[in-house]
Amino acid sequence: MLKIMEIKLRKDSKLTLTALQFLIVSLLVLGVFFRFVNLDRKVYWIDETSTSLRISGYTELELIQEFRNGDFRNGKIVSVDDLLKYQRPNPEKNLGDTIKVLAGRPEHTPLYYLMARFWVQWFGSDVAAIRSLSALISLLAFPCIYWLSKELFDASLVGLIAIALVAISPFHVLYAQEARQYSLWIVTILLSSAALLRAMRVKTKLSWGIYAATVSLGLYSHLFHALVAISHAIYVAVIERFRLSKTFIAYLISSALGALAFIPWVLVILTYLDRSNLQEATSWAYSHPSLSSLIKSWLISLSRIFFDLDRGWCFGLETSYCRYPLNLREPLLYLSLAFVILVGYSLDFLCKKTSQRAWLFILTLIGVTALAIALPDLVSGGQRSAMTRYFIPCLLGIQLTVAYCFAVQINSIAASIWQQKVWQFALVLLLSGGVLSCAVSSQSVAWWNKIHNYDTYSISHIINKAERPLLFYRFSDKFGTNGNYIMPIARLLEPKVQIQFLFQQKDIPQIPDNFSDVFIIQPNKTFRSNLNKQPNYTMKLVYDPRVELKPGFNMPTRSIWKIEKILKNN
Repeated sequence: MLKIMEIKLRKDSKLTLTALQFLIVSLLVLGVFFRFVNLDRKVYWIDETSTSLRISGYTELELIQEFRNGDFRNGKIVSVDDLLKYQRPNPEKNLGDTIKVLAGRPEHTPLYYLMARFWVQWFGSDVAAIRSLSALISLLAFPCIYWLSKELFDASLVGLIAIALVAISPFHVLYAQEARQYSLWIVTILLSSAALLRAMRVKTKLSWGIYAATVSLGLYSHLFHALVAISHAIYVAVIERFRLSKTFIAYLISSALGALAFIPWVLVILTYLDRSNLQEATSWAYSHPSLSSLIKSWLISLSRIFFDLDRGWCFGLETSYCRYPLNLREPLLYLSLAFVILVGYSLDFLCKKTSQRAWLFILTLIGVTALAIALPDLVSGGQRSAMTRYFIPCLLGIQLTVAYCFAVQINSIAASIWQQKVWQFALVLLLSGGVLSCAVSSQSVAWWNKIHNYDTYSISHIINKAERPLLFYRFSDKFGTNGNYIMPIARLLEPKVQIQFLFQQKDIPQIPDNFSDVFIIQPNKTFRSNLNKQPNYTMKLVYDPRVELKPGFNMPTRSIWKIEKILKNN
């Protein structure tokens, strides 16, 4: 049974506790508000359009074949709605097609996508509707982190502060508003962890059965949940001193049952993984950034759970695309270092003031995932560890640690009054940073997690302003590139926009006369040169994001050009 944390909370600080409870309830309301406000404001970026593609029963490769051999071939001009049919369920594809598509990309476990398939059938496939599923799922994180805090520390105040930290965490809010599986994974991590601790405490068959179910749910939510399961195995083994005790045997049986329920998808992975174009789809992960860039990205990932004003890519890269001027980047880096100090102090405080059963659980939750993701980058190169979302188990462990530190420091018998005031002020400051971050993010049309589509709103806005626009789109057979990049743009284009695909990169298309404006996205130099040789046409650059990245980082950027007729004087 878990020991109660050794530092007792004050029983006579009713005013402080009441004020904290009011603050936390207010932050919870704000957290719910930020998860649902402007759900459709941010660009529906390429990974989200891939979600819609899969749940509609289409693969990326099938989309490419449709573009090359279907209704889009031979220079046929099509409407925006012709494209968007691949973004919503339709009579041509059924649930079986969705399952086949998911099997074809088995690295994405199916639970979220199957839930999303039924969700869009009931509530529609527009951006706000499909994102609302993730937003609703994210609300389950509040009771789950409270439950986990109670199992770890047996102190309600820790759970309440943990809820507040998650509620207005800019990272959690960001992924609560994205049509992907990460809010579901967050919930299953918390649920599985709390279920394990409860099963070890009450030692009933039902409690171990619940844990087995949560293991299965976690694996079907995200493959990286296997790292969480490994951290649980290490934790139980150490607590039981590597002996085959009744608790350890019960754990082995329940975790085995949970893993056994995942066997069908393991078979799918073994069958389809070599056909899934996984290596090409994840080629971005194998670039070789410098060690300093990796460390800076880790600092950014850590700070994003507390404070985030869209400064991703600023510290590791010297780029004019960064939202902050050079003279502000170093102070922001120092702010990240301040969060490192806070987390480091909290971890040290946790290890000194709690029993092994509490601190060991959090350290294994953080350490297993951190080592599994960061070590390959350090040893063999790569930038997988630059992806904040892969560190979700670590971030949750950090938030629990910080919540415990604040709960004890602001209401402990051992702390003096001025120490409590300092920590209360620090907590308010920390929570205010989260609120500010969420407020700024809620008004933005793009953010660091949609880095591939920062330019999409600008491009679509230019095209939509035209009276009768035609958009030429250069098509590429390369997996995951131009074939699907048209979808985020199509989501924002008005019905009046017509689209024509270009399959031969060097050929100049016939340009119809019945359009007021003709645009082309990212034409290559050969195309521009050949068109400029035409006696009746010229090209004009109308938008260029001018992104300059350091070597080793490749961020797709697109310019848009206008093709204009040369008017001859009679």
